[in-house]
Amino acid sequence: MSALPHPTIALLQSSSLTSVVQKEIERQILQGELAPGSKLIEAALAAQLGVSRGPVREAFRILEEAGLVRQEKNRGVFVRDIPLDEAVEIYDLRAMMDEAVGRQLAQRITPEQLKSVRAMVDAMERAVKTGDADSYHLLNLEFHDTLIRFSGNRKLTAIYRRLINELSLFRRMNLADAKLLPISAGEHRAIVKAIASGDPDAAGKAMRDHVLVSKDRTIKNNTPQHATDPGANAPRPAARRKALIHA
Repeated sequence: MSALPHPTIALLQSSSLTSVVQKEIERQILQGELAPGSKLIEAALAAQLGVSRGPVREAFRILEEAGLVRQEKNRGVFVRDIPLDEAVEIYDLRAMMDEAVGRQLAQRITPEQLKSVRAMVDAMERAVKTGDADSYHLLNLEFHDTLIRFSGNRKLTAIYRRLINELSLFRRMNLADAKLLPISAGEHRAIVKAIASGDPDAAGKAMRDHVLVSKDRTIKNNTPQHATDPGANAPRPAARRKALIHA
């Protein structure tokens, strides 16, 4: 008869399993496999992932704290559906956060950090030239997350990442023409240049304006007038995910 694991080992095993389950459910949500508004069935997810229901239940709690799901009493757990007005509020909050970070980095970014973000923009520009929108999107997210992380404020970084998750739920956002990719890349190059200049005002403005441009595009793409044009914000299904751009 095998011995039961030590309580500490059992706790670590459970914690690790919960983390794996949470990350997989999060991936399915952020990639659109679990659509906003859809109900998450604990038993079905447990069976799909080959785990007991406990880690799934704990993963739901973590995902709720991250802003990706909501739990309704006597109804269950649902993927959050972010309305336009909430998405706009998130953009406004991000603009303020990014402006503060830009001002700070202009005064304290290190040569090594500056080199790393320049390399990201170089990679983004290469992705634009090859038409690789998927790689561009990932680099875009990494660029902004890196700048926030360079602020050294862990609370700010955690809040920022939650906001990005919530914006990722806004599936209607910025379904843009591919011609916007080089414009976006240029904005990122301008951000790095402003930070490197050591001018807090210029760096803060560059980061704030970049977010607000994306906010304006989101509003335009989701107004009733814009929605009446069948081709205005509905690229071909195969191109839909590739056209998704975040600030």
